[in-house]
Amino acid sequence: MFRHSIPAGRIFGISIGLDYSWFLIVGLLAWLLAAGYFPAEFPHWPHAEYWLVGTATALMLFGSVLVHELAHSLVARRFGLPVPRITLFVFGGVSEIAAEPASAAVEFWVAVAGPLTSFALAAIFWRLEQPLASSPPLFAFVKYLAYINFILGLFNLIPGFPLDGGRVFRAILWRITGNYQKATSIAATTGRFFGFQLIFLGVWQVLAGNFINGLWIAFIGWFLESAAGAQLQQEVVRGLLGEHRVTDAMKRDFVQVPRDTPLQEIIDRHILSDGARYLLVAPNGGPGGLITLRSVGRVPRSEWPTARASEVMMPLQKLATTRPDAVLWSALQEMGRDGVNQLPVVDDGRVVGIVSREDVLHYLRVLQTFGR
Repeated sequence: MFRHSIPAGRIFGISIGLDYSWFLIVGLLAWLLAAGYFPAEFPHWPHAEYWLVGTATALMLFGSVLVHELAHSLVARRFGLPVPRITLFVFGGVSEIAAEPASAAVEFWVAVAGPLTSFALAAIFWRLEQPLASSPPLFAFVKYLAYINFILGLFNLIPGFPLDGGRVFRAILWRITGNYQKATSIAATTGRFFGFQLIFLGVWQVLAGNFINGLWIAFIGWFLESAAGAQLQQEVVRGLLGEHRVTDAMKRDFVQVPRDTPLQEIIDRHILSDGARYLLVAPNGGPGGLITLRSVGRVPRSEWPTARASEVMMPLQKLATTRPDAVLWSALQEMGRDGVNQLPVVDDGRVVGIVSREDVLHYLRVLQTFGR
């Protein structure tokens, strides 16, 4: 989902990433707190103190978001769902759970863990207010965090996908109807409804003169509506693909070149002339691999005549692969999670085909034209 994030370490074995937008929102939030909220609530502080408390509060807010996402992730792992990473970005954070929940109960507990954690954090910071009342900066710090964590938990309970409340709503619908896809479609439609409501509220606030808050509310509404709309489209694709397998869409006539083929020849003969977007490197005399336009782009043009296929390729051992009998929808999800456009199809240790996003889209058009 977030291909351009900065690694920030690991917690409980889960990679933590910072999307580039995170730095923008932390800076903006620190400025709003230091220049607006804290001076209005707590006047007569030194200017530097406002900035110190504002910056610390902005960072701790995202620390709270991280704890919120860790709650989702740890509960998901408790139920056997892999969670490779958590990414913090402009709207908070997202736990990238790499598998669908096995049941409505699992979906419910994974979803509800986040808001419950935010409410718990709000209670902790609220209980700290009285002991820290004699220190205005610390009091202001915990007071704001108690308030914002409560709002975060409350907002996430809105029953619209992809918010936590929308996932709880989906779990309830799933349990009632017994149909995961139908429950997802209803929850996503509800998410779009709430997204449009937030956009309307934000525009109304802007017209009323509350420009910054209104713009932010409208922006959140746009994000919610877009994410819910994307989920609806995803369910349509999933419904079309059904239980079709990778073997139905993969290409078997892929280009294969020897390991010692010059890169210049690959570019001239296969990429420029034939329009190939990927090539397989034969494993003769060493490990096989895959050459893509991205891997070619990493090689300086001056090295094209001397570089060999074996030096440019990505070894198959380091690549995500799939099997011919794998569900096609799962392979498409795998490509999305890894940020790749194609997967080698391996059977008994041998590459028997390549399946790409373009292949899946072509197969979807065939299904739409001729039926499932």
